[in-house]
Amino acid sequence: MDEQQRAARILLAFPPQCAKYQDDGCISGLLDVSAIGAEPYRVASVEQAMRQDTVIDVAVEALPDIARLETVWKELETRATHSFYLSWLWIGTWLRQLPAGAQPHVLVARTSNKIVGLAIICRRRAWSFGRHARARWLLNETGDVRFDRLFIEYNDILAERSLADATRVACLETLAHHLRYSDQLVLSGIDPDFELAACRTAGRAGLLTEVKAEDTARWIDFAKVRQKGGNYRATLGRNTRQAVSRAMRLYAERGPIAFRTVEVTSEALAAFDLLAELHQARWGRKGAFANPSFRRFHEELIAHGVPTGTVRISRTLAGDQTIGVLYNFVHLGRVLNYQSGFLFERNSRLKPGLISHVLAIEDSIGRGEGGYDFLAGSAGHKCHLANAEHPMKWIAIGRDSPERRIEAKLRGAKRVLRTIATHMRQAAA
Repeated sequence: MDEQQRAARILLAFPPQCAKYQDDGCISGLLDVSAIGAEPYRVASVEQAMRQDTVIDVAVEALPDIARLETVWKELETRATHSFYLSWLWIGTWLRQLPAGAQPHVLVARTSNKIVGLAIICRRRAWSFGRHARARWLLNETGDVRFDRLFIEYNDILAERSLADATRVACLETLAHHLRYSDQLVLSGIDPDFELAACRTAGRAGLLTEVKAEDTARWIDFAKVRQKGGNYRATLGRNTRQAVSRAMRLYAERGPIAFRTVEVTSEALAAFDLLAELHQARWGRKGAFANPSFRRFHEELIAHGVPTGTVRISRTLAGDQTIGVLYNFVHLGRVLNYQSGFLFERNSRLKPGLISHVLAIEDSIGRGEGGYDFLAGSAGHKCHLANAEHPMKWIAIGRDSPERRIEAKLRGAKRVLRTIATHMRQAAA
């Protein structure tokens, strides 16, 4: 093992269900890795507890040729249970579209020279008013605020399913124990299990965990719908059902209502253009398409994803008029609603978004899929249509310092000012 690939070796020695960590080297010049002295960590998986003397080596390495990384990433995908955002379709497109100045590295976990974990770690210089240089290390993000509006969710480390918990801990230990000075490790869009592992790791390393944001991903669990007979609309609240029925009647006056999934790439890109037009008409400068890199990223994602059925773009029509376009991902039998564009009109009883989602949900149920996920965000229709939810958090791990405390106060003051401004706008309306 050469100097660039030497890493913290983590010996999973049981009994019972206890992982003990031992040091076997460092990563030169990247994270300034030194010896690990960690407390025992209890492994949640019984299957992992049955594996004796499993050693996981974790290294942060320079990004190789993307084509080479694609081969090993896709191979590991076949041995992992992961979210859409850890698929090569997303990660590979993301890497090819990285903005200038991004500093990507590959986090690699190995056991017996077999890769069991992968992630992309980007380094971003951070503003500092202290005497030490600062950097942020981000998991599957760049640190470029505009580019990161792609908004990763269900973020994690791609890991072999039989060693997933242990691999995650090994990677977090390696990163967290070797943050220098005022550096931070940023983990965005993570679920409660990953958050718990990160908080425990931070505690063992003597670091603090700050919650930067938290949200909820609301979704429809189709198993609950099928248990009630499979009629999705019948599971909705009375007011929501009435709103759907009224809007459907009004739209039907224009002609037949149709829900069409676009299966040809060129037509999907044309529908995406219309989605962007409708979206920007609604949101203006606050819209996602105000950033040119957003469109480029998704045009490539659509070109690769539509032929495989992983990207699903659909139109909702009333007569010959498109009233809604949905841009969804399909992963492991679950639909993820990523973006949308709707034709809003003065008549508030016309609800293009509500109708489009209801028809998309019914279409997905008819395909035999397992769920429809609205992802994070607080749009009103989500709570009316969903029957389940997943909490999600954005956290940062780092050392306590006067700088950190000052920044925390500044962020708090900014939130207060934002709240006051919102109340003033509402009062003036």
